[in-house]
This record gives sequence, structure tokens and C-alpha cells, in this order.
Amino acid sequence: MEFEYTDLVVIGGGPAGMMCACTAAERGLTVILLEPNHQLGRKLRITGKGRCNLTNNCDVKTFMANIPGDGRFLYSAVNRFTPSDVMAFFEANGLPLKTERGNRVFPQSDNANDVAATMVRLCRKSGVRVVNAAAKQIVTENAAVAGVVTAEGYIPCRAAAVCTGGLSYPLTGSTGAGYAFAENLGHSVTERRPSLVPLESDDPWCAQMQGFSLKNVTLSAYENDKLIYRELGEMLFTHFGVSGPLVLSASAHMRHMGQASYRLSIDLKPGLDEKKLDARLLRDFEKYANKEFKNALDDLAGRTMIPVLVELSEIPEDTRVNTITREQRMRLLHLFKAFPVSISGTRPIDEAIVTAGGVNTKEINPRTMESKLVTGLYFAGEVLDVDAYTGGFNLQIAWSTGYVAGNSI
Repeated sequence: MEFEYTDLVVIGGGPAGMMCACTAAERGLTVILLEPNHQLGRKLRITGKGRCNLTNNCDVKTFMANIPGDGRFLYSAVNRFTPSDVMAFFEANGLPLKTERGNRVFPQSDNANDVAATMVRLCRKSGVRVVNAAAKQIVTENAAVAGVVTAEGYIPCRAAAVCTGGLSYPLTGSTGAGYAFAENLGHSVTERRPSLVPLESDDPWCAQMQGFSLKNVTLSAYENDKLIYRELGEMLFTHFGVSGPLVLSASAHMRHMGQASYRLSIDLKPGLDEKKLDARLLRDFEKYANKEFKNALDDLAGRTMIPVLVELSEIPEDTRVNTITREQRMRLLHLFKAFPVSISGTRPIDEAIVTAGGVNTKEINPRTMESKLVTGLYFAGEVLDVDAYTGGFNLQIAWSTGYVAGNSI
């Protein structure tokens, strides 16, 4: 296929790529968007369990507090296209939004396809040409972008934007190709690791409780016994360990897996302090005074968890409740306030929501997203070494960096 000279080739049709493409095209640039999938925004369509938490309704200061590590690289981009700007952008383009717990923003339809469809429509409207082909190589001359080699032919251009995503959800096209483009052009790429990912545990009781979910519990995460995360919410036991919203959030703080030791502690009764919980235990023990211990916890714990609590409390299951000592009761109370889960690792990166690590941001101009090494080469979205906690912050990074790149080319 013969391609005419074009101003910009955007590689990757995810949120950052579509935002970059339509922003540049609206400025009058000729834009080709390369996406090997026959559908743009495939990963976007499955985020947030198919609902798409597209940003967080917060100010920039709060946003920056949700970037682990050094988030200063994003300061300029997020100030130029803030969370409120993103919300106004989508509503102005016909997508009504709503804000839920934790200031998470969703489409009112609860349908991620509507977010993707809005971006696809804007790309078409602004004149972006979508080519369903994979990029093979970015060609440079005199340290400046000259063209992009694709499976369909060579595209001469003066700028290329790498918006290929990370390594998570590889079936949607996130294969890590962008890292190779960056390295081939002299960029360094930091170690990639999973973030917002389920956690593995060697504790046998996790598998025993497979499928059992906890709601309104407080999860605390520790690195070498130092508290690094604490939040109220929901989680789930699995055959490999633990998952669910709280666990995914906690994983983003575990940035030294393999070098540090990690553990979780679950407060099963966060609404009761130890004194009130002890009074509750005493009431229940009085109610079930003549029963065996294993049959006395129905009012306090789910049926799936009771055998585990009995085992970890080291109170024989056939002990008569009216013979339980204060020391035994205190052991049980401690379990309710600090149920332990040791962490042995994370699930594989292809099960992660987000890839941490990527193209070294020291080699990128934070005001333009342009490479400091190659003129006309831009990067946006998850391919960069920036990531955030859960709550819409990672998609905000994609929108902001894509917008800034599209406006800077």
C-alpha cells in the first residue's frame, strides 16, 4: 500500500493514542492512527469491569498524591488537561458522567464501550485516518523522525507518537512493542513489573476460602513491617491468594517485590474497637454458652471463614463455649482485628491492570512529551514509566499525556 507524506503517525489506538490523534487532527495536522486490532480501544472497553472508571473527580494536588514514586514528570501535563477538563471534554462530546465513591468517574450508562465510542467518533470527525496495521519500525534521519514502517507499507512522516500501552492484558494488543521502539532509538526502559494486580500467598487458608469475599473491612499492607497502605473496602480470597479492589490498590505500593517482605493484615470488624468487640464476643459466648466453639461464630463471621478462625485461634473446635478462657478469647479477638495474610509475590504481569516501569521519563520533555533524543518522537500513556493507584488516575495519565503530545506536535 502506498502512503502519502503525513504530519503524524500515532502508534496504538488506546486512550492515549486516540486522544493524541484527535487532538492533533483538530489542529489541522494530517494524522494516521495505526492499530493492528480491528477495533480501537479494546483494553479501554474492558476496564473497570466493563464500566470504565475514566478519571477521578479531584484536584491536581490530590491527583499527584496518587502517583507512587516521583510523579513530578506528570505535573505539567495534568495541569494542562486536568481531571475536571477530562470530565468537561467527555460531557461536551455527548457522554454524560457520574461520580461515585472515592470520586471515581464513570459514564452514566455504566458501559465502557460508550467511552471508547466517543473517542472513535471524535477521531473520525477530526479526520484521523485509521489504518489496521502493526508498526514495525520508526525510521529516523539525522536524529529526527522520517517515517514509520508498517505491515502495510512505509509511511513518510515528520512525527511519530508511541502510545502502545504496557504489558498488561496482552490479548488486547498490549505486547510491549513500544519499549522496543524506544530502545531501538536510544531510549532506556526501566524494569517493567505488574501494578494493580492480585497477590499470591502461601497461606493455606486463602485456598480454603477460595471465592469468599469480604466487604467493609480495613486492609493494611506492610513492607518489612512498616505500614505502606491502609484502606476500607472489599477484597476476595482466591486459590492463589487474594484479589479484589483493596488488594489491587495495595499491590501498587509493593514496589520492591523480591527484595522486601510483604504481609497483609485485615481488620474484619473496623467499626468496633477492641473493647467493643470483646463485649460483643462475650454476648455471643453467653448466647451460645452450651455449644461447641465451632458453632458459636455464626453471628460474627461468614460460614466459609469460621473453620479458618477456629484453626488459627488454636481453640479446639469442640471446646464448650462456657469454658473458653480470657486468653483464648483475646487470641480470637486479635484474629478479628488483624487477620494475617503473608504475601509471596504478585500474579503475572499479563493479569495486571497496569504496567509499572517503562520508557525513562528523564529522556522525555514533560511539557511536550517529545523525546529529548529524537526530534519528532513522542510518547504518551502507559508505555511511559509512570503509573498510579486505582481510582481512574491511570486513565487520567493517558488522557493528559495524549492531549499534551497531540497539542505539541
